[in-house]
Formats: sequence, C-alpha cells, structure tokens
Amino acid sequence: MNFPRWVFAISVMLCILASGSSSIENFRQAFPIVEPDPGHTKLSLAREGLEAIERITTPIAAVAVIGPYRSGKSFLLNQLLSLSCYEGFGVGHMRDTKTKGIWVWGTPLELVIDGVKTSVLFLDTEGFESIGKSNVYDDRIFALATVMSSVLIYNLPETIREADISRLSFAVELAEEFYGRVKGQDVAFEPAKLLWLIQRDFLQGKSVKQMVDEALQRVPNFEGNRNIDQVNQIRESLAIMGDNSTAFSLPQPHLQRTKLCDMKDADLDPTYVKRREQLKEIVTSVIRPKIVQGKPLNGKEFVYFLEQILEALNKGEIPSTGSLVEVFNKGILERCFKLYNQRMSGVGLPQSEQSLQQAHHAAREEVMKVFDEQHFGRQHAKKSVVKLDEEIQEAYKNFIMANEYQSSKLCEGLYTNCEDKMDQLQALRLPSMAKFNAGFLQCNQSFVVECVGPSKTSYEQRMMKMLGKSRSLFIKEYNHRLFNWLVAFSLVMVVVGRFVIKFFLLEIGAWILFIFLETYTRMFWSAESLYYNPAWHFIVATWETLVYSPILDLDRWAIPIGVMLMIFVLYWRCYGRRKHGAQWLLPLYYDHKSGSNHQRSD
Repeated sequence: MNFPRWVFAISVMLCILASGSSSIENFRQAFPIVEPDPGHTKLSLAREGLEAIERITTPIAAVAVIGPYRSGKSFLLNQLLSLSCYEGFGVGHMRDTKTKGIWVWGTPLELVIDGVKTSVLFLDTEGFESIGKSNVYDDRIFALATVMSSVLIYNLPETIREADISRLSFAVELAEEFYGRVKGQDVAFEPAKLLWLIQRDFLQGKSVKQMVDEALQRVPNFEGNRNIDQVNQIRESLAIMGDNSTAFSLPQPHLQRTKLCDMKDADLDPTYVKRREQLKEIVTSVIRPKIVQGKPLNGKEFVYFLEQILEALNKGEIPSTGSLVEVFNKGILERCFKLYNQRMSGVGLPQSEQSLQQAHHAAREEVMKVFDEQHFGRQHAKKSVVKLDEEIQEAYKNFIMANEYQSSKLCEGLYTNCEDKMDQLQALRLPSMAKFNAGFLQCNQSFVVECVGPSKTSYEQRMMKMLGKSRSLFIKEYNHRLFNWLVAFSLVMVVVGRFVIKFFLLEIGAWILFIFLETYTRMFWSAESLYYNPAWHFIVATWETLVYSPILDLDRWAIPIGVMLMIFVLYWRCYGRRKHGAQWLLPLYYDHKSGSNHQRSD
C-alpha cells in the first residue's frame, strides 16, 4: 500500500517532536531536583524534577527530612506518604541508594490549609557524613533543605550528639538573618517548623522533649575555655528556635530492619504504627505554604526561589548566611540603584550645588527606605547597605561631574552672548549712554538669573570684569565720539539750512552750536574740560532723548528716517511751492533771479 509523501513527512515530524519533548507522563515516582557534581562539592539543578514542580499552580509547602547517612530518612518519607519501598523513595538497605542530592516525590499531597488548597512536596536529602564527601557538601545540602522547607524534620538515630547541635547553628543563623524582622513588617520568608525526630528511641524515663532541652543547656565553663564558649553560644542561639520546634520520637518498627520493606503494618510494632500516625498528624498540623516576602509560591515561583538559593550556595567554598543574603538582596539592590538613577535623572541639570545635594539626599533616603522594607536578612544585610551606599555615592559623583559640565556650558554661552552684546554696543553708529546702560543691565540680569550651578561663581567674576572693562571703555570714548558727531552735525545743518532748505534759523542755530564747540575747546585747551560744562550736559541730555528711547531707537532707524527726510525735502523743493503756494514756504533767503523778496514768518 503506497502512502502519499506528504503523509509520510508529517508522520516523521510528529515523531521527532514527540521524541524531543521532555514531558513526564507518570509523576507518581521520585525525581531528583538537585544533584551533586562528580567531586561532591557543588550542586546543580535536575530538569526532570523541576518539571514535576513547575506544573503545580497552587501554593506549595515542602516537608524535608535531613539527617545522618543511613538514619532511615527515605523509609520515614515512604511511611509518611503511605508508600512501600518499591513504590516510593529508594531505601539504602534494600538496594544501592538513589538519594544523591535532593529528591522530590512527583505527586504532591493535596491539603486545605486555612481554606487554601495547598500542594505538599516531600523532599528526601542525601545523608550527612557518608564516605567520599566533604563537609562543605553536607553544609550545602543542609542549608538548601533549611531554606526551602516549610517543615524541617531533623531525623536522628537513637540520641542527640554534639555534632547535631553544631550543625543546627547554621539553621539558627539563617533564622536570625531571614526571619529577624521588626514586628509588624513583612518577613523575607517564614521559617521552617523544626521537628526533632529521634528514631529507634531506647531511652527510658525521659521524653524526647526533655532530652532536647538538656542537650541545649549551657555547659559549665569555669576555666573560660574558648571551645566551650563557642558551644554555649550555639546553645544560646538555638533558643530563638524554641517557639518554632517540636520534639518527637519513634520506636524501632521491627528488629529485622533489613526486611522492613517487605512488611505490612500488621507485621510492625503496634507502638510504632501508633506513633507514626501521630507523627503524620503533627506534620499535617504544622504545615504552612512557603511564604516569600508575604506571598505564597506556586510551582514556577518555587523553582525560581530554588535557583536563587543554589546560586548563593555555589558561590563560595563554604555556604554562609552572608552569601545567601547577598544573592537574595542582589535583585533588590539593582532595583534600588535603578530607582536612585531615575530620581536623579528627573532633576534637570544644571542645578546649584545645594539643590543637587538636596535632591541626592532625598533620593538616597527614598532608596534606603525601599531597601529597608524589602531586603533579606538583618546582620549580613548591613554589607548590602554599605554596597548600595557605595554605588549611590559613585553615581552621585557622576551627577556632580555632569552638573559641573552643564553649568559650565550654560554659563559660557551666556557669557559669550553678553560679550558679543557689549561689542555691539561699543560699535554704535550713534553713541548712546542710555542704550548702553539698558543693554548692560539686561545682560547682567539675564546672566544672574539663568546662570546656575557650580560654575556660576567663577563666571560671575569673569562677567563683572568684562562688563566693567566694557563700561569704562564706552564712557571713555562716549564724550569724544559725541563731540565729533555734534561738530559734524552742526556743519551738516549749516549746509542744509543754507543751500538745501534755505532755512535761516536752522543755519544760525547750527553755526551757534559749531562756534560753541570749537571756541570752547580752543579757549580751555582741551575737549575734556567741555564735558564738565552745564551746557554740555544739556546737549548730552537732548542728544540722548533724540537718539534712544524705549519707543524709538534712532541708531537703528537713523538711515530709514534720513532717507524719508531727503525724499520729503526733495519733494518740497520741487513741488511744494507750486502746489501749495506761499503758505507752505519757510522763511527763505532773497531770490535775486526772481527779483522778489518773500515775506518771512516771525
């Protein structure tokens, strides 16, 4: 039977897509979520187990069991899940253990906690103190389980040893850093409920609670031994876990431990079965969803949270609360620094040094407040605060440099404009002290108002020096230029009055002005003495009134007005007398050619 080629091609593509998919069909099994590297020093994520977690959309709670190697952790988890050894987690005494790193049971237990449907994950961890591993690796497993879990079951065989108490000091330090918030504020994430579980309990006359309390009592140290002081400090620090811990014991389920996986509940010690059910009830009663910054985590958020923890633990040789806090605060530091830059970028440059400093303090205060509300940890978070403050100060230096540049650029532009303005005033065709003073004042005021920033002081000094020099030069040249202008003007008016319009009074006035200017300077040997004469002051005042006013600037309109006057005079000379007669005529000289003497006006 022949199939079309396109059917065959589609079938091949579907097969490829199906084979390339990593989806899991059966989640009712254990999956690794964290695996060790070959040297058992660092951890890595296992994609298979993360996929089982990411599919969960409801809030997640995690129950993690930690403890020494071959202490019965995997068997305990199977008992809590009501699974046989063949279904659940691999048990060490029946075959080679599979618990390398951290494993999760793929099908979560569904519980309704405070009215919210919650998915409870059960985590099995690699045991401590096994052969071929470093203490650093054990610490990483312990730290990871401590931070991830909602309930942390510390599984100990037979009794509590000093090493078990020392190991818990790391959990205590985490509690101090991550949970030690001011009352009323959101915590970074809620601490795990610590459950001391003593298996194969053989002690008589003491409860497990009493045994735990005695193990945590201070050790007398009359000689001041440094090692004993350290032991006592650990015991004192564990006191903060007192309200968050429970002690419980389980008897040995059966004397033949290697056959436990093949036994049913009817074959086990009845006391063990009863205590096991009580343990289930206790675990169920203390389970709460994992809360991070006031929010429960779903599957994808839990995986992201796990990635953060793993990054922190793999960062250094030895895991510490400092490394954890630094990674958790990394994102908050970036957001706070970005917020500072946004606030400072909104400040228009240039600004005065005081205004920029006030903006810096306001932005820094806002950023520090945000960091204080969102940061993780308490003691080690101080290092993050110092780091944030250093970054802010470095950014502030950049803003200071940018402000200086913008200020210099602005003030230099204003200074150049004023300098050009002063040069233009120096070169006035008709010198006017009023126009110079108006331009001088306008330039100075605009500079004072518009030039801001750290460069203002230095440019103010340059500005005052330049303006003072321009003013002195203008005053020095003003009287001399005005004197020459008036001499030239008087001669022009003599010519115009005699030959152009033949206006006798205009000619006489022009002669009087010319004679006054020339004879006065000849009589007193210099023109400078003229400048102190009241008559000169009157001439200057008249000149200033004619040349410059806010309404009419004669220096700008002199040429247009002169052209218009010339046109008017020519028109009057050519057509005025014929068209309008004697009534339009000025008092003129006697015209010898016409033989008539026109009447002059008074």
